[in-house]
Amino acid sequence: MKFKILLLLLLFDIYVYSQHKQAASGLNQIKEESFIRINGIEQWVTINGDSTKPIVLFLHGGPGSPLSPYADGIYGHWKKDFLLVQWDQRGTARTYGRNAPEELSPEYLQSNPLTIQQMTSDGIELTRFLIKRFEKHKIILFGSSWGSVLGVKMAQENPELLYAYIGHSQLVNPPASNLTAHSKLVQLIQQSNDQASLDILHSIGKPPYDTAKNAGRFMRIIKKYQQINAMPPPASWFLMAPEYDNEKDNQHRSDGDDYSFVHYTGDKRLGIAPMSATINFFEDGLVFKIPVFFIQGAEDIQTPAGINKKYFKKIKAPRKKFFLLPKTEHGFNQSVIDTHFTIMKKYIVPTIKGL
Repeated sequence: MKFKILLLLLLFDIYVYSQHKQAASGLNQIKEESFIRINGIEQWVTINGDSTKPIVLFLHGGPGSPLSPYADGIYGHWKKDFLLVQWDQRGTARTYGRNAPEELSPEYLQSNPLTIQQMTSDGIELTRFLIKRFEKHKIILFGSSWGSVLGVKMAQENPELLYAYIGHSQLVNPPASNLTAHSKLVQLIQQSNDQASLDILHSIGKPPYDTAKNAGRFMRIIKKYQQINAMPPPASWFLMAPEYDNEKDNQHRSDGDDYSFVHYTGDKRLGIAPMSATINFFEDGLVFKIPVFFIQGAEDIQTPAGINKKYFKKIKAPRKKFFLLPKTEHGFNQSVIDTHFTIMKKYIVPTIKGL
């Protein structure tokens, strides 16, 4: 009888400890969605996960292509391991809508330039806010496609704020990448007997293009062909969260995408110089004071593996590693997400003191 009582008391203690641990874990889970004032304008930021875990700041692509409407579907299962931060950059989606004109006109485009310097400054300011808000020493930075431009710039300007930088589909030298992509497309199109696409390439010529319209036509052909031999993402990933699927948000995403794309590609008729023409990390992006990791798709035509491997070999960093993923294009799929998670858990988190 005495033994049974002791056993019951022990089981009760274990139950109470387990419930207390679960409650504490629940208290650490936060979900915040709000506009934060960054460098003079309000910008949309969502924060989701465990506040005691490392912060991961995601720099989305485009420019003008937010991850926030899809973040739960892609990264929701990471919330117990990290504090996940999505940010609609200046000119994107809800941030664009918060500061939008009544009409996206040529006059607005001309008088409201989008610059790499300004957006890099925004990213650094947001990083400082997050470190102070959650009493952290540093964060993990992830940049995808266009976001990787800001990632490199932030990592070089303020390495003391970052544990490491992870670049996915890294932009290195867009003018050179576009010429390589054009040659690859001609080869693939001729092999496929795709006369319609070949006619478009012939009509717009080789890059660089002096109108955003022709740059967009070129980009659509790239996307068509780099998907052919790649593993697609699960369809559920890009089902928009209901709170973002409404007329107002849809309009702001569309206008913000147009506004950002024109500034990225440039448009001679509108008098807008291309941001993309100013990017060449072979010249000013070779030295890092933090660990650097690249995730590269073997089927990526937009940011070709050949150029990115050449750039990566020239990088000087305390630690660096290049992950080349088969059957993977420029965008996300399961392999990209799994590799990103592995990099953080295997190479970065073990180096963070105090966890």
